Amino acid sequence: MRLLLSLLALGGAAAFALADDTKHEHAAPAAGTPRTESPKGAKAYIVSPKDGKTVGPKVLVRFGLKGMGIAPAGIQFPNTGHHHLLIDVAEMPDMSIPLPANDNIKHFGGGQTEAMIELTPGKHTLQLVLGDHLHIPHNPPVVSEKITITVDEAGGAAKKAE
Repeated sequence: MRLLLSLLALGGAAAFALADDTKHEHAAPAAGTPRTESPKGAKAYIVSPKDGKTVGPKVLVRFGLKGMGIAPAGIQFPNTGHHHLLIDVAEMPDMSIPLPANDNIKHFGGGQTEAMIELTPGKHTLQLVLGDHLHIPHNPPVVSEKITITVDEAGGAAKKAE
């Protein structure tokens, strides 16, 4: 946390350059830290792939957001946040604390709006959750609908042929 605060003191560009989709350690917010409010009507959505599609093992996921803006993790502006992609997550994580970073919850703290991910063959679910500057979901949470895709080699070959 001290490192992040030091980087922020140097300016947002340093924090932006270091933010990416790798695993991050998260310090728990102080007890009683209020969650960042989201504006009414804010919506996250997955632009592509579309629900029900068959794709190859490397999948370009494009993130959509309505009614809010994107800002890198660690940078606090009104009505902004950054994306977290939930892959095959059955139950929503605790929305009152920072989202964990692991194989099933990918952080895009650099403000990314798309990502190439690699998935194993079979059915997978994808869902977006917008997090604030501290990776904590907004209040109310800005969450996309969950989509299901099927990964197979033929799906990737068919896509290239289109």
